[in-house]
Amino acid sequence: MNNKNRLRSVISLFLSLYLVVNVCVAADADEYENDGDPLENLNQIFYGINDVIDRAFLEPVATFYVDHAPEGLQRGVSNFFDNIAYLGVIINDLLQGKGTDAAKDTGRFIVNTTIGIAGIFDPATSLGMERHEEDFGQTLGVWGAGEGAYLVLPLLGPSSVRDVPGVAMGMFTNILYYIEGSMLLPLIAVSAIDKRAELLTATRLRDQSTVGDPYIVTRSAYRQRRNHLIYDGDPPMDTYYEEEEEEAKK
Repeated sequence: MNNKNRLRSVISLFLSLYLVVNVCVAADADEYENDGDPLENLNQIFYGINDVIDRAFLEPVATFYVDHAPEGLQRGVSNFFDNIAYLGVIINDLLQGKGTDAAKDTGRFIVNTTIGIAGIFDPATSLGMERHEEDFGQTLGVWGAGEGAYLVLPLLGPSSVRDVPGVAMGMFTNILYYIEGSMLLPLIAVSAIDKRAELLTATRLRDQSTVGDPYIVTRSAYRQRRNHLIYDGDPPMDTYYEEEEEEAKK
């Protein structure tokens, strides 16, 4: 199977999951209204599986990488993977009606791809072109779509009904998934290690905390971060998240 067929298969998988979960949520509306997590029993199973895989492989590899790889190399790797995924940011800028940000982000992508040598370096930031974080899940939120049910996806972790299409679109707009040949899988593996390394501090704080169920803490943190991104750092007062925090502390 070539990369394009593989990409179509991945997108079909996530969109199928999106439709199935919508049916499940509609059939369990009362529980959904309580905590937004009507599939908690299933989510807990996937959370546990993901946690076992993470502790057995991803976290140790990411820890070794952070402890032994030169900081300059780590920064270059992160810059590279951020840059090849940045077309998705530009597209979602446009979908959200942020024309000025789209123009700036296009300039950032061009500068880092050329002067920054395929994005390994980040001269755009020094030139005042700040990095933005936009995805299709945020775009749906800006358009007024509700979060829907909270989901824990196998291997990928926290998500929601609203964010599942964004996962698929994120792959579709990432240059990485159009690379042909034997380099694709090694690059995906390095990208996964890089992303896990970025989360080490957050997961260590979660694991060291003596307050709350880790599953609920993770769910609460994910929802608050997504809300923060949708409203560009200035979300309205929302008692739902306050209730979530109280539940996490129990």
